[in-house]
Amino acid sequence: MTRTKGDNLQGSLALLVLKSLEQGPMHGWGIALHIQRISNEVLRVEEGSLYPALHRMEQEGWIAAAWGLSENNRRARFYRLTDQGRKQLAVERENWQKIIGAVGLVLGFGQA
Repeated sequence: MTRTKGDNLQGSLALLVLKSLEQGPMHGWGIALHIQRISNEVLRVEEGSLYPALHRMEQEGWIAAAWGLSENNRRARFYRLTDQGRKQLAVERENWQKIIGAVGLVLGFGQA
């Protein structure tokens, strides 16, 4: 089975978003800032990737959205993790662990 660069990015982004929403509801910009802060400014999620991913995850039933007011009193969509999203987060974590292990083996960090 082969995966394209986009597939890996999409899968990683879903994992990062779902994990961020595990902390509680957030609007899109808040999710992007959370990922950036928690990764010590290494990971930056662009709007062009984030919002389509949020839309896909909402269609899958992993997240739900509702309109609310942001910290600066602007109208924003706040996303929250659903029960199905919590289950998917566990699946995404497991898949990520497999990827980490496989890359580690290729790079010589582990044993076969």
